[in-house]
Amino acid sequence: MTVALLTLLDRSIKNMGSVMNSVVKASALGMIKSAYKEGIYAQISAGYRSMEEQAALYGQGRFYSYKGKNYSSLSKPKVTKALPGQSFHNYGVAVDYFIVTDDGKTALWTINTKWKRVAAIGKELGFKWGGDWTGFKDYPHLEMTGGLSYSQMLAGRRPSLSLKYKSDNETVVKVPPKTEVAFEISKELSKNKGDETIRSIQKTLNSRYDAGLVVDGKWGGKTRAAIVTVVKGAKGNLTWILQAALYLEGYNPGSLDSIFGKDTESALSKFQKAKKITADKKAGKATFTKLFTA
Repeated sequence: MTVALLTLLDRSIKNMGSVMNSVVKASALGMIKSAYKEGIYAQISAGYRSMEEQAALYGQGRFYSYKGKNYSSLSKPKVTKALPGQSFHNYGVAVDYFIVTDDGKTALWTINTKWKRVAAIGKELGFKWGGDWTGFKDYPHLEMTGGLSYSQMLAGRRPSLSLKYKSDNETVVKVPPKTEVAFEISKELSKNKGDETIRSIQKTLNSRYDAGLVVDGKWGGKTRAAIVTVVKGAKGNLTWILQAALYLEGYNPGSLDSIFGKDTESALSKFQKAKKITADKKAGKATFTKLFTA
């Protein structure tokens, strides 16, 4: 069985963390989607790395302390020459990737034509590839620095980047971290009362997005849960949540602008047909249940 694109995207989002540059994150996900269309199953293994995490990596195989804390781990081999602040991972503008088997269960680290093709797709989207470096080559590494140095980023500067990845209908999509989606939904959930369906939604948000919600079933009561429907022309938080959830499920709603337009309507219709919901192009209880339950 072939690994699902959504599985690769979910894993990659989790591995990148929530402190990524939004353009870098969206570009990395776009790279995975483009590679998937070519039958290449890529996944992001790392993204943002804190200074403390960098210190722990640098401390492998050597004596090292950072901000008064010992990070030495002499029993392990050296894995990096980069001190804290000397890796673009520390600023959320770099990712590492690898290839997986067709079923998605095994990582493949052989630098072959598929690996290089993913790198080529990444470079088309604006990344620089570690495999092109002279001397030491870091084949899993991709970075998008906007020409800034470590010292400039350490001083607080951040690159001005443009998203080159475009979806199938050529609409540029800004991808929110899943934690943002969960936070916005949690605000809606916390306002009201609900039923067992909402409990299931809350459990799924906690397991898939680490939302930290209290599983109390609160979301506007059974009546409100039954009648809440988002339709074309709607604007606001619920529309944004719908757009974000559709995108994360692999259905492109266009720009995440909180406005229910034709692109959102088209994505919703495709999702409803795929999930065997009445394809009425209206997001009601059945649609939201399918969007947020596993």
